[in-house]
Amino acid sequence: MATLTVMPMGKTLEVTEGTTILAALIGAGIAINHKCEGNANCGSCHIFVQEGRKGVSKIAREENEKLDTIVGVGSKSRLACQTKVLGTENIKVELLGFSSGL
Repeated sequence: MATLTVMPMGKTLEVTEGTTILAALIGAGIAINHKCEGNANCGSCHIFVQEGRKGVSKIAREENEKLDTIVGVGSKSRLACQTKVLGTENIKVELLGFSSGL
């Protein structure tokens, strides 16, 4: 179990190992776009992992290829639909305004 802090709202969630960040956000009622329903096809669930990057799964080829097509990607960028919580450390993510409806 890990604590996921969601910025900019500062909301914290308890997330079980193996859960994607997208599933955790949706389960908590937090609005985030996810046009392809979690298949890494659209990039609409682009987030920044601000803290705890060792507490999430590594980037797979499909996710990396999709991130390469998105404007504004940086070293902290991930797709929420592909990022699984490992349960080894707490995580802080930032929802991006254009994808989260903020």
